[in-house]
Amino acid sequence: MRILYTLSRYFVGILFIFSGAIKINDPVGTQIKLQEYFEVFSSDFSSVFELLVPFALFISVFLCTLEIIIGIALIMNYHMNLISKLTLSLIVFFTFLTFYSAYFNKVTDCGCFGDAIKLTPWESFYKDIILLFFSLIIYYLQSKLKNQVGFFYLKIMDDKNIRNGIIIFITTICLIVSYTAINFLPFIDFRTYKIGNNIPQMMLPSEELKYSYIMEKDGRDYEFENYPLDNTFKFKEIKLLNPEAEPKITDYSLWNDDGDFTNESFKGNKLFIIFHDVNKIGISKNKVSEFINKVKILENGINFWVETIIITSSDEKSIKKFKEKFDLNFKTVYGDATVLKTIIRSNPGFFLMRNGTVRGKWHFNSFPEPNEILRSVNISI
Repeated sequence: MRILYTLSRYFVGILFIFSGAIKINDPVGTQIKLQEYFEVFSSDFSSVFELLVPFALFISVFLCTLEIIIGIALIMNYHMNLISKLTLSLIVFFTFLTFYSAYFNKVTDCGCFGDAIKLTPWESFYKDIILLFFSLIIYYLQSKLKNQVGFFYLKIMDDKNIRNGIIIFITTICLIVSYTAINFLPFIDFRTYKIGNNIPQMMLPSEELKYSYIMEKDGRDYEFENYPLDNTFKFKEIKLLNPEAEPKITDYSLWNDDGDFTNESFKGNKLFIIFHDVNKIGISKNKVSEFINKVKILENGINFWVETIIITSSDEKSIKKFKEKFDLNFKTVYGDATVLKTIIRSNPGFFLMRNGTVRGKWHFNSFPEPNEILRSVNISI
């Protein structure tokens, strides 16, 4: 029983730490996922959830930090009466969330492990069922085995002040990491638009996609590699046999008044200044003019080698008004809001490509210098 209890604590604790650490690396990504859930719940349950949307970033940081703290506490066997209840409550909530998403096909990616590990809704649900099983073991055994120290016992860990200090230290680290990731960019980029990736290649299958055909005849299902010529078979569905070969990027699309701009965006050196929404930019109002002036200076320093283009998901009226206000004459193209937030978390942000390969990404707080841009596309002057 002691071994089962200890293994359960370590298993759930390590998984909580891993999940929280990945998400706190990119709290804005978790914020976007929470907003998606709030919008679903707002339409399906109550409009009250709309009130949570403005607080999604705060909730994101809180939940990611809480996950890590609970994981650490489980491993240290720390305040297990409280921690076991918190763990069970969170797992029950997440299990409901993933079941609801899977059964009603509401949110196709739970974001349990950020962008590092993608799980289908049903995979997320089964994962939570396993965690629920071990959380119940911890909950029911903790009162009997609360003084068990586990496999890796250190005498110093008996000191309550040491354990309190560890919790405070880890909490502080979590807040520093989240603050840095929000105000700059994630330390590790797990997304498909990370530096080094070639976007056109990732829009293609890694190998030829293979399918099988599910046909029905006399109440029975049959599977064929090639479509049967026998007309007595009735088509039921087509099944992809190698889903791992599917394109990693399927939603990248840019356009302007002249039509599709997607392929054009892959030609030559292009610095995209991405505005998710010009009405909700992250720069304080009194510093927007300063930022725009720096953008103009940057463009003047690179325009012979690199074309500067604005990408936005704002409506045409808003971006036109914004450009007129700040006398911006850059070419403007449009993209999907979700895609732009996936490309870069900051609003605005800089996204540099050379022949379709991502060569640089910068938060507006890490404003790039002309020489930095040129070095990134292998140009020296």
